[in-house]
Amino acid sequence: MAMRSWLFVPGDSETKLSKVAGCGADVVIVDLEDAVAPPSKAMARGMAHDWLRAHQKQLLAGGGFGRWVRINALDTQLWREDLAAVMPARPDGIMVPKAAGPEQLRLLGAELLQHEQRHGLEPNSTRILPLVSETPAAALGIPSYADASLPRLTGLTWGAEDLSAAIGASRKRDAAGQWTDTFRLVRASVVLAAHARGVLAIDTLHANFRDLDGLRRIATESYADGFAGMLAIHPSQVPIINAAFTPGEAEIARARAIVNAFSANPGAGALQHEGRMVDQPHLEQARKLLESLR
Repeated sequence: MAMRSWLFVPGDSETKLSKVAGCGADVVIVDLEDAVAPPSKAMARGMAHDWLRAHQKQLLAGGGFGRWVRINALDTQLWREDLAAVMPARPDGIMVPKAAGPEQLRLLGAELLQHEQRHGLEPNSTRILPLVSETPAAALGIPSYADASLPRLTGLTWGAEDLSAAIGASRKRDAAGQWTDTFRLVRASVVLAAHARGVLAIDTLHANFRDLDGLRRIATESYADGFAGMLAIHPSQVPIINAAFTPGEAEIARARAIVNAFSANPGAGALQHEGRMVDQPHLEQARKLLESLR
């Protein structure tokens, strides 16, 4: 299953939940955290459970998208109630906000295992995607995910809003629209740690959902920088993200040609291809692209 677009939907909005299944997102994240005010948390849990149940039937019928839930932070008293409500409906994964590091995710993993056993699920079948940048300490610890024993880990993602507030930053991007140094460092740490660990690097959202031209540029750059997908906060962002993270025909043809050229010359360390030299890193990149299409 492709995992390019990760669309948030508020867990307490019946209107939005009823529409999100048809928007084309690869993954839908029912949000029980920031999008839901404290008085509505209990109601949102019930609505999330019912939505997950309804769309589980669609998946069993042979189609659909990833069904994920963003629970409340693990340093609150809410997350266990979130899991108790949604795990009977068998979500595909759990997004963890304000993740503090691998040890905290191991605690979550142990809790998930109990729910999986209780509801007849395969051990470790419920995946985890942590937001790893929302405090200064968490951001500094991003490299620790690279070699952590976390069998549920699907990828790493990050966000700028909470970190910006935590460090008192009055801007996140410069006058040219590029991330400032702190956020550029965090973003680079995420993509490097994810690739070192062999999981998905998922880029942060573009907050201005009306700026579709800006999103198209940002998503295209994100794909070129090595990210596998991107968070979204509005259905209008989904087709742009999906297009940006889908290899084009020319890119696929080039990758196949490189793989075929090395297959025809098994002893070669480097070859000429289309007027330039290609070597083993180019071959590895071409193979990864073709594997992603399967």
